[in-house]
Amino acid sequence: MKHISLGISAYYHDSAACLVHDGEIIAAAQEERFTRKKHDAGFPHNAVKFCLKEGGYTLSDVSEVVFYDKPLLKFERLLETYLSFAPKGISSFLAAMPVWLKEKLFLKDLLRKELVRIGELASTKEVPPILFGEHHESHAAAAFFPSPYQDAAVLCMDGVGEWATTSAWVGHGNQLTPLWEIPFPHSMGLLYSAFTYYTGFKVNSGEYKVMGLAPYGQPTYVKAIYEHLLDVKDDGTFRLNMEYFDYCTGLKMTSAKFDEIFGGPPRKPESELTQREMDLARSVQEVTEEVVLQLAKGLQKETGLDSLCLSGGVALNCVGNGRLLREGPFKRIWIQPAAGDAGSALGAALSVHYQYHGNSRTTNGESDSMRGSYLGPAFSNDEIETRLQNLGARYERLDDETLSSRVAHELATEKVIGWFQGRMEFGPRALGGRSILGDPRSEKMQSIMNLKIKYRESFRPFAPSVLRERVSDYFEINAESPYMLLVAPVSKDRRLALTDAHKNLWGIDLLNVPKSDIPAVTHVDYSARVQTVTHQTNPRYYALLKAFEAETGCGVLINTSFNVRGEPIVGTPEDAFRCFMRTEMDVLVLENCVLRKEDQTPVEKDSSWMQEFELD
Repeated sequence: MKHISLGISAYYHDSAACLVHDGEIIAAAQEERFTRKKHDAGFPHNAVKFCLKEGGYTLSDVSEVVFYDKPLLKFERLLETYLSFAPKGISSFLAAMPVWLKEKLFLKDLLRKELVRIGELASTKEVPPILFGEHHESHAAAAFFPSPYQDAAVLCMDGVGEWATTSAWVGHGNQLTPLWEIPFPHSMGLLYSAFTYYTGFKVNSGEYKVMGLAPYGQPTYVKAIYEHLLDVKDDGTFRLNMEYFDYCTGLKMTSAKFDEIFGGPPRKPESELTQREMDLARSVQEVTEEVVLQLAKGLQKETGLDSLCLSGGVALNCVGNGRLLREGPFKRIWIQPAAGDAGSALGAALSVHYQYHGNSRTTNGESDSMRGSYLGPAFSNDEIETRLQNLGARYERLDDETLSSRVAHELATEKVIGWFQGRMEFGPRALGGRSILGDPRSEKMQSIMNLKIKYRESFRPFAPSVLRERVSDYFEINAESPYMLLVAPVSKDRRLALTDAHKNLWGIDLLNVPKSDIPAVTHVDYSARVQTVTHQTNPRYYALLKAFEAETGCGVLINTSFNVRGEPIVGTPEDAFRCFMRTEMDVLVLENCVLRKEDQTPVEKDSSWMQEFELD
């Protein structure tokens, strides 16, 4: 008898759905890709419909629906927090309670009604059984069960779940055993978010900007963080001094005492970035890396295991992950590509399949079961042609071999390519399914793509996609990194020495100084966020990289997500065409259909469309 689990994450941020059939991951997608609302937190109606359609099922076929956390435990944490700080938090308490009393405490009923709204069931009585996982258990399941390992230590770190902010587990076969947890309000995720807020970026989405800004700064405030904010034990466990934070009771992250320590009020969003923000970013990044390393060392000593699995929002800190791989005690690391709350929909479904139902699990020690994280919708060439004709677009359809060589040539002449093929990625990274591509050898490409394509801050680095067999020719790493979650140094023999005119420059002043023979993907500290590409996981993207290598001798491409700042990654051919026409991209590739900008009817230049999206 087939066993089908539908996992759901919703009502906080990054709502998502996932379908698992007898342990196999069939489909997974974030709701934002359908609604075009970044970090959409609403019930994932569209993602659920897609997952069911992809599997060829209806809701009646589903064995159970699994929600990713337990709202009653979260409500308990909110009440206890407010009571312990009363009466200080009365304003945020009054803001939060109506939503809880109206909806979240009665979540099972709400979920039944939302599932009926999908349109396949006559009443809530027909809804499959609804189960609830714990937040960090869902993270741990998403980290361990798709991993290649039969035995592994598991570390989950995020802002906060119900109570836990950091948790450690041992995964063995089809079971996860909890070891320990650090409870709210002590959280490395919230510490990082406090600095995200303080440096003027948006919490829950701007943390990666802080990580990208860090190499431009000096670790000026590390000592102050340890002296005032954070107490870390030898095994990496920690406590925060809550006098400096306001997230327990207020509607902001930091307190007036925090401002005193770090030199004034938070930076206003969109205002000029100064050296202070760069130094703050560098300092919190270094502290986070050190704490994660200490936690990993303690966990390896405690378990004696050689493999580590990571999930939770802190696991998206690819700079820290790179250090963990290079300097940490574990021989092997596997990171869930959808490490945030979206991936917990997957973890909840897998946890029920393996732990609740006791189904056996097999691994080969080498490959994971994420299918490259290409788990979203795909479109056939015929479907794309129909849609392009409806849009009035001009295109040509090429065979695979001609397509690869043509696009490789365009890239080699510094054209920017919108690349839309295969199934959409699950998780925050574009991995060659919904990507914007460029030539990494170009000294001007980082600036062009940031300012004219992505409409984002000029300091933001771009990531390289590299042929797996050539990764060590370009970067100081020889490991799989298919999900762009490991940062590695650029190989020393590819670096360019600074000229006398540049030797006294530091930080942001080095932004436009070429630092290697692949300058567009080399960050100011000679690092790069690496994605390795194989024929097995993405044959068409691999073929393009091979064609570019044949054309130029370079086995690397710039790969950034197919969107503009503040917008979700494109989900449909229409989304891709709209983004292509509104930006200064040169060529759009939709499966085998190729569109050149100069062949299209120009659209009126109008920046008001950016207001559709919340710039963060």
